[in-house]
Amino acid sequence: MYASQSRPVLPLPSFEKPVKLLLVVAHDPDALGAVMVEAAQALLAQVGAGVEVIEMPSVLELAAAIALAERMARFDGYVALGCVLRDDPQGDSLLREPAAAITLLGLQGAAVGNGVVCAQDSAQAAGFVAAKAAQAAAAALHLIALSRKWASDTKGIGFRP
Repeated sequence: MYASQSRPVLPLPSFEKPVKLLLVVAHDPDALGAVMVEAAQALLAQVGAGVEVIEMPSVLELAAAIALAERMARFDGYVALGCVLRDDPQGDSLLREPAAAITLLGLQGAAVGNGVVCAQDSAQAAGFVAAKAAQAAAAALHLIALSRKWASDTKGIGFRP
């Protein structure tokens, strides 16, 4: 029922200075990762964002790669992309652990869009992974816009009058 309801779409933010994002995608033998990257890149192109793509062995390494990039590279934001299939024996932990780690990165100040999804099988996933990837890319853009807005508001040291 929820999926059939239409929801208003938040317009993409605009940027005075260019943005650069890192897409981190989990390797996927069913090529769902490629579909996700293509959808995220298409959305990011709408705002003229620069994009770099790296691939990790599984969804478990997505947060670690983003954490390394946050410390060692110059990206404005990140998009984690991957698909966990329920028929995988590790399915539950493969979804919980990356979700918690990606959330923690966001709480630490990284502008991260979480595009890690779960599906019963590849056929089901094929129906929605592109939309989820685009949503994750849009979320990263909104977080970048918010961080840029608030970065100009310095709080200073000490008490305010």
